[in-house]
Amino acid sequence: MPRWLVGVPFFGVHVACFFVFMTGIHTLDVVLCLMTYFIRMFGITAGYHRYFSHRAFKTSRWFQFVLAWLGCMSMQKGPLWWAANHRHHHKYSDQPEDLHSPHTSSFWHSHLGWILSPDHEATDHKAIKDFSRFRELRWMNTLHVLPGILLAVACYFIGGWSGLIVGFFISTVMLYHAVFCVNSLCHVFGARRYQTPDKSRNNAIVAALTLGEGWHNNHHHYQSSANQGFFWWEVDISYYILRGLEKIGVVWDLRMPPPSKLEPTATKELPPAPAPG
Repeated sequence: MPRWLVGVPFFGVHVACFFVFMTGIHTLDVVLCLMTYFIRMFGITAGYHRYFSHRAFKTSRWFQFVLAWLGCMSMQKGPLWWAANHRHHHKYSDQPEDLHSPHTSSFWHSHLGWILSPDHEATDHKAIKDFSRFRELRWMNTLHVLPGILLAVACYFIGGWSGLIVGFFISTVMLYHAVFCVNSLCHVFGARRYQTPDKSRNNAIVAALTLGEGWHNNHHHYQSSANQGFFWWEVDISYYILRGLEKIGVVWDLRMPPPSKLEPTATKELPPAPAPG
């Protein structure tokens, strides 16, 4: 496939948003947009990230499939592809081998350039052996566009053309860039509580947009935790939902950082020394 052709579907989703000037926006469309954004963001944060990438909790095989389906609806490729690349990111975070570090490449590349590159199309099944053994996940990884297409069709039948444009296309673009901000902004802007080997930072704005993923320095400090907001003031909606699901037995064994891991370890940056004389 030619390199330029890889990005056509991605940019096509963006272009489709401009048809909103023809369809208009109705109350139902806004509700649909927010609902599809929230549900799919949970599929990425709790499913693709905390479950498939880090095994931060346990669940049944059927709910594992549900999480994969919700993640695929986000149109950010398959669960095995996503998790394998994310594990690679943690192994080489902000080093030359990192696929999307703003410190070893451009901000543009870290935000979305890497995902559009045909160099990263293949799934590294060796990095995700634990989940590659499930045939339904392999199937989902191959047909990852199917859940998104079905969601688009549902949005059309619910809200017509405006439901499709606002409820699916605009929601998808919002979802894209909110998630991508974790790779880009959260390695550049924010506070560092923990002295991690990478440049990860906690960013409250990104956390609000991503249901808790913006507490990124916390996450790099203790990657396998089901919660990324370590303290009560760090709002982590994905974790709250997981706790609710734990109470009804859908998920269990949520991993948490031990108290010894919560103590700040980052040293404050010293101001520059005054000029001599």
